Amino acid sequence: MPFVANCSMLFTELPLLDRPAAAKAAGFDAVEFWWPFPEPVPDDRDVDAFVASIDNAGVTLTGLNFFAGDLAGPDCGVLSVPGRSACFRENVPVAVRIGERLGVRNFNALYGNRIPGVAAAAQDELALGNLVFAAEQAASIGAGILIEPISGPKPYPLRRAADVGTVLAGLRAAGARNVGMLFDVYHLASNGEDIDAAISVHASEIRHVQIADVPGRGEPGSGTLDIPNYLGLLRAVGYSGGIALEYKPTTADTVTSLGWLEAVR
Repeated sequence: MPFVANCSMLFTELPLLDRPAAAKAAGFDAVEFWWPFPEPVPDDRDVDAFVASIDNAGVTLTGLNFFAGDLAGPDCGVLSVPGRSACFRENVPVAVRIGERLGVRNFNALYGNRIPGVAAAAQDELALGNLVFAAEQAASIGAGILIEPISGPKPYPLRRAADVGTVLAGLRAAGARNVGMLFDVYHLASNGEDIDAAISVHASEIRHVQIADVPGRGEPGSGTLDIPNYLGLLRAVGYSGGIALEYKPTTADTVTSLGWLEAVR
């Protein structure tokens, strides 16, 4: 199982375009990013600069988030939010074109918060249509769509692995086959999930894994989770995909925070 550097959370002591090269220097061959632009449809020059930063670093971009709004603010996603889901539709072809240039195989689609005054069923129906659209676009380049649980105080409706499983079942019923679960150990554990049981029950749906420790979302070993055990369980159920390090280093720089990794390897 290869380790992947999430360069939206790691190497943040550096400018965004310098992070892929820093990840390569630290021993990573693959990176992933949240949507790296403030807008859903960035300027072509900004896209070209981002693509060049990946190419020049000699790493593979294995995962990319679709535009999800201001994650530091009230947003967790826009695809199920009436009045904002058009941003998602505008973004999907842009993200897929970047993915085609860089060989991206997974696009993460954050579901969107519940909105007061809007029926949950209406938001779910909107989400289904938008996710089917995204899955069709991703399939055109041989890629897939990821759905993940989220923790924290925002009114995000997908908290447990079973919540994600329900969305995936709806997508498959609608004809989307290139969909899977982003098994985020930090978010699931923060929400009280039994990680061992979730790996067993949802093994066939797990398409990608992200890790961080609880509490604090720091590197493995900074909290209470037995992350090496979870990695062993994932291997035992046949998972061979990437393990993305999506944590906030508790050290002054990212490289120092990677000391745990050699022991796990």
